[in-house]
Amino acid sequence: MMERKMRRFKQQLTNEQSVEILCTTTSGVLALCGSDMQPYGVPLSHVYANGKIYFHSALKGHKVDIMKDNNKASFTVIAQDEIHPEAYTTYFRSVVAFGSVRIIEDDAEKVRTLKILGRRCNPDDADGLEKEIASGLSRCLMLEMNIERLTGKQSIELVNISERDTCLT
Repeated sequence: MMERKMRRFKQQLTNEQSVEILCTTTSGVLALCGSDMQPYGVPLSHVYANGKIYFHSALKGHKVDIMKDNNKASFTVIAQDEIHPEAYTTYFRSVVAFGSVRIIEDDAEKVRTLKILGRRCNPDDADGLEKEIASGLSRCLMLEMNIERLTGKQSIELVNISERDTCLT
């Protein structure tokens, strides 16, 4: 994958900041492109763990069909989107992950990753999670995104605030 330099490099988040955003956000948009060259973006819940992003999915559908033809993908999350109308701008923080997505075929791995996602959604109900997995395992897929490149960006206004705060300490 071609590495592109961010034009506004002062606004680039560190890898650690980008990972933190992936860890704290709960949804984003998975972008795929099928053999017909039509782009397809779908909002999904996610969890970041072990350097990868995990999603759950129905067994069949447009996204699954596309992934079978072309597993390259990007996933975008927005951590902050604060409109400042008086300045005609938005204070934002976002992350884009680039890589490939695979369907997890192994049932033990599927259960393990469903538990990671389930604990993220409801950390205090282990028994309920076990029941949910047992009843729904045969009706869902787990998808794993292998991250090849990760970029995060924030508005220049947030960079300037951060620089001011650093100067004051």
